[in-house]
Amino acid sequence: MRSLRSKPSAETGQGAVRRDPAPSRLAYKVHRLWLTPVFRAFLRVGLPVFAVLMATGWYFANPTNRYAIGEKLAQIQRSVQERPEFMVKLMAVEGASPVVADAVRQMLPIEFPISSFDLDLEVMRQEISKLDVIEKAELRVRPGGVLEVAITERQPVIVWRHEGILDLLDKTGHRVASMVARDGRPDLPLIAGAGADKAVDEALALIATARPLGADLRGLVRVGERRWDIVLGTKQRILLPTDDPVAALEQVIALHQAQDVLARDLTVVDMRNPLRPTLRLADPAVEELRRIKGLEFGETSQ
Repeated sequence: MRSLRSKPSAETGQGAVRRDPAPSRLAYKVHRLWLTPVFRAFLRVGLPVFAVLMATGWYFANPTNRYAIGEKLAQIQRSVQERPEFMVKLMAVEGASPVVADAVRQMLPIEFPISSFDLDLEVMRQEISKLDVIEKAELRVRPGGVLEVAITERQPVIVWRHEGILDLLDKTGHRVASMVARDGRPDLPLIAGAGADKAVDEALALIATARPLGADLRGLVRVGERRWDIVLGTKQRILLPTDDPVAALEQVIALHQAQDVLARDLTVVDMRNPLRPTLRLADPAVEELRRIKGLEFGETSQ
């Protein structure tokens, strides 16, 4: 009896190995990895960047390449810095006397023209400020290629004699300049003694108070770096206390205006204790006083 089972046909592929439509494990893992955002970002960005960095590092590892690039960048930089609008052609010193202006120019030996990028204005300002006569200095580059140096000079208000040296001081006691002789500035008052430069404001107050004395005022002497003696042209001295010397001097001037004390034969008016002023007579006056007392004593004994 013939079997009803049909023969296997070539189309069904019966007898051959059937292909599994499911992906392999490796392909599945690769597919899953590709779906990861980090992995895709690495392939799109990280890998090209890494390649570029590697190529750049390899290029710059050669010293010749580094030198060539440095030279090129320097040329570009100089071409920009040396453009006409950045060039400084001259220097103008404003607000300074001719002597100070010449000193400033000597301290800044600049060869013009020069690029403004090559000027360190702060360093130059600090260098100029080393001059005692300069109180303030400002530097800036004006349009047109002009380096402007604006100077504010210290104004001397008093002469300080110390250790055989004459110095001009401003109102803060800062040194302005030196002098060869006193007659170089006869219009300024004179102070002397160690530490006098640290009490210029007090000295100026005393000088203003002593204005009624006129030309008799010769100067002030600092004693022990704590108090003042006023020296008069008649070789008289007014010894002032440490505390509130202006008030003590006002007492002396009031006494002089009332009784003409300083016109008498005195050497010292001691106000170190304002409650007990002391007058010291000159030697001729002492001798005369003794003679008068002797006469009075003789007449009394008779």
